[in-house]
Amino acid sequence: MQRHIRTRAAIVTVALVAAGAVTVGVSQAAPEQQSKASATKHAKKASKAEIAALFDGWNAALQTGDSEKVADRYAKDAVLLPTASPQIRTDRAEIVDYFDHFLLNKPKGTKIRSVINVLDSNSAIDAGLYVFNLTDPKTGEKKNVEARYTYEYEKRGGKWLIVNHHSSVLPAAG
Repeated sequence: MQRHIRTRAAIVTVALVAAGAVTVGVSQAAPEQQSKASATKHAKKASKAEIAALFDGWNAALQTGDSEKVADRYAKDAVLLPTASPQIRTDRAEIVDYFDHFLLNKPKGTKIRSVINVLDSNSAIDAGLYVFNLTDPKTGEKKNVEARYTYEYEKRGGKWLIVNHHSSVLPAAG
């Protein structure tokens, strides 16, 4: 019965549109599409603390010294613009390769300043400044490197992943 009423309503709407009596809005999605859109719109946004904790997880992965574990924090199609390489990394193999070399310095990151924007229930950006404590693998010399960063996160399959990561040495004030 309801299907019959919906069909009749659609026919009336088409007739009115054809006659110029009604203009049709953009949102004429099927009920199942409307419910998916509604669920996404009403899904709970992550807290800023939850997004901040993603960096802590990434930093903990660095501490393992395992480039594969670090790469697991990135989406399959992630883009990495790393601090210590001029090469843009656009797939897992390239990201693993970067961390194979970077992890030799035993990096430990500490945020100096963070600005987090939770865009919706499935995306957020964390941008700011951090410092890396590094140890030269040959000499054992320790140094700190201050850098700017941006992490763009997306929730995919229920898991927050890095989809874009940019890090660059902080320029001298001037």
